[in-house]
Amino acid sequence: MKKSGPSSLALLPQIETLLQNEELEIWFSRLSRPLVARLASETIAEARTAIQEGGEFPGEAAIVQAVSERCRETVRRRIHHLINATGVVLHTNLGRAPISKAAWRSAEAVNTGFSNLELDLKTGKRGKRKGIIPDLLSILVGAQDALMVNNNAAAVFLILSALAKGREVIVSRGEQVQIGGGFRIPEILAQTGARMVEVGTTNITRLEDYTNAFGPDTAMVLTVHASNFRIRGFTGRPGIRQLAASIPEGVLLVVDQGSGTTTERIPGEQSVSHYLSSGADLVSFSGDKVLGGPQAGFIVGDSELIEILSRHPLNRVFRPGKTIYSLMEEALVVRLNRAAAPPVEAVLSLPVEQLRDRGESLLNELPPNTASLVDSTVTTGGGSAPDEQFPSLSIELLLKEKPEKILAALRRMDPPIVGTIVAGRVQLNLATLLPEEIQLVGQSLKRLLGEPTPSGSTPCT
Repeated sequence: MKKSGPSSLALLPQIETLLQNEELEIWFSRLSRPLVARLASETIAEARTAIQEGGEFPGEAAIVQAVSERCRETVRRRIHHLINATGVVLHTNLGRAPISKAAWRSAEAVNTGFSNLELDLKTGKRGKRKGIIPDLLSILVGAQDALMVNNNAAAVFLILSALAKGREVIVSRGEQVQIGGGFRIPEILAQTGARMVEVGTTNITRLEDYTNAFGPDTAMVLTVHASNFRIRGFTGRPGIRQLAASIPEGVLLVVDQGSGTTTERIPGEQSVSHYLSSGADLVSFSGDKVLGGPQAGFIVGDSELIEILSRHPLNRVFRPGKTIYSLMEEALVVRLNRAAAPPVEAVLSLPVEQLRDRGESLLNELPPNTASLVDSTVTTGGGSAPDEQFPSLSIELLLKEKPEKILAALRRMDPPIVGTIVAGRVQLNLATLLPEEIQLVGQSLKRLLGEPTPSGSTPCT
């Protein structure tokens, strides 16, 4: 019989006693013993408050169960490998481009031991943190020089801070965008100390809008990638070549290319090399989108400007570490050797018949009338080519439960599966599944449907 009242407070177990319970010890390897102790302490505190307010002592087994549930929810907040079945190749919420296993293995020794990150092996003295990335990237995009920072937002911030602080930067009204979780062009300019000069309208910006805005304080013209939206219909803006030909001497032309398109042919996207050959002084872009590397930002273009940026104090703030350098070097070597198709191209070029074979093999593993193969589309994502969709196929689940409940159950699988809802049904897009994930998806769907499965596909704990 459960007891209540002040005397039952003495029945609450000590934290150290709780932590010796086998049901809680299993969480140490995933959360650490101190964190499990904190979760246990929080649970005990809640039970103490409930008793003081007249409640009953829940019993030690119930307390252990409550701590375990807290641990389970905390583990789910860790960064997990998951299965992307959304049909968005470069899904920002899902980590954008996956790193190739070959690149990861190649970079293992650098990251598990010491490295020459800032050591010149020729002289034995301190060197610069850049490796051969400027050489590789310059060849890939046709630039004089290149600089790598943490991400494209940092690249834009560094450019404005180093080259336009206290001066004017001309930006079209149609390009004053907000990207991601609050990166807003007008606010970024203000933070760097540059003064934004707005030209044109939301849908139309003419060449003369730019030329009429030039003045003695003009530092640069900044054009910004529209990222995840498009303005359609009655629109217009000058090309980079037109702008370059009309800019006065001493005024820079900087392009925030954003998506990282280099050699890929993606409808609606212009490559970095296109902007450089058209007259841009500097181009910035992401390394973990279309380029397919780890999270990074690049600035490519005029070597004298790159040198100024590399010496600026913010460059130290924004510089990546050895893991990013080693992975990016390998990704660029593979790209230049054309040893593998770029990640986005590899997905977007998948034949529908190949996807059909994958889908039918998966359906054959499931009970009849629980799923079907339907036409769908795949998109690039990552702020690139938002208007473009490419043919794909999806597994559509034909279940009576609410689709939101099904998606939640899929996210609890190990590994979690992230799908979408289309016309009231849960769909798992086959194009963004990695080949080795097909079997895992089948096992998870069997478990969802109550079918027995081999070990390895269990609820995410």
